[in-house]
Amino acid sequence: MNQRTPTLLYIDDDGALARLVDRGLTRRGYKVVHAASGEEGLELIRRAGTTGGIDVVALDQYMPGLDGLETLEQIMAIPGAPPVVFVTAAQDSSIAVTALKAGAADYLVKDVKGDFIPLLHVAADGALRQAELQKAREEAEAEIHASRDRYAALAAEREMLLREVNHRVGNSLQIIASLLHLQASSAAQDEVKAALTNAMGRVAAVAQVHRRLYTSQDLKSVVLNQYLDSLLEDLRRSAEGNRMSRLTLKAEPIEIDPDRAVAVGIIVNELVMNAVKYAYPDGAGPIHVELTSQGDDLLLSISDDGVGDNVKADPRSTGMGQRIVAAMATKLDASVERDPTHSGTRIMLRFHRLPAAAGKPSAAAAN
Repeated sequence: MNQRTPTLLYIDDDGALARLVDRGLTRRGYKVVHAASGEEGLELIRRAGTTGGIDVVALDQYMPGLDGLETLEQIMAIPGAPPVVFVTAAQDSSIAVTALKAGAADYLVKDVKGDFIPLLHVAADGALRQAELQKAREEAEAEIHASRDRYAALAAEREMLLREVNHRVGNSLQIIASLLHLQASSAAQDEVKAALTNAMGRVAAVAQVHRRLYTSQDLKSVVLNQYLDSLLEDLRRSAEGNRMSRLTLKAEPIEIDPDRAVAVGIIVNELVMNAVKYAYPDGAGPIHVELTSQGDDLLLSISDDGVGDNVKADPRSTGMGQRIVAAMATKLDASVERDPTHSGTRIMLRFHRLPAAAGKPSAAAAN
């Protein structure tokens, strides 16, 4: 495919010199268009518009009407204007500086014999290359901005979809928890009622995480003190009578990822419900949930002031709660210990603030 012949607009009131430029640059592969004044040159540039009719301009300084600098200023105001090589017979360097500051791509001194035409050819070629590079850079920058905008739009859409998913999952889990609560309320056997209530608490613990994610500004983390506060409020409402009236929480505003938040919530649900059932055989008593940071580690404790080691084993117990706590502790890579100095029962879990590295052995152990 043949390359298009570039067009140079030569603006100069000297017709004889214009003919020399025409002959000289035509031999060098240019098509030359002549304008005898700044006004005529501006009209030709505006008429060419964005069609690419004029590729480069050679502009003389001294002309009747608009001079070169005045014409240059108006050319630069035209959107998509071609590059300009400023031409003058004056030796005054200040004109060159002014022209370059005004936007000229290059500057050269002419003579009446046309000896400057080879220099004009070199300057025109350089101005065209510079314009091509500038256009390529602007197109690249525009593509970068467009890519950023597309990425931002996709990220916003993804976040909206994630919020919607969390909202729907949370609602669905809450419906399941409500159904379990209704079934537990209508159950005649205590064992069935207890099993359904425990299942309801586990489902509610997961539902709370999804509700937190739906309303949070950050979909990648859960603030544990807020999450645990809502979780314990659910436990208070689900408890029979007022046995949960003295359930307290002391937790720092620590953020962790949603998966680990689910594990923390399920552990808290199991240990709190265990304390409700066994710590105070004769009624209700205080149950404390605490979460503190110790360097890069987190310490979670659930304690009561009840009967402690004197608790009687329930022959109906399946050990499901202990297995769930052990499984969730493994998920957190947490150590599980019983505080032997506590008068009642105090279970402590220590785990790292961030997820354990892949392949790291778990330190979890259920008592």
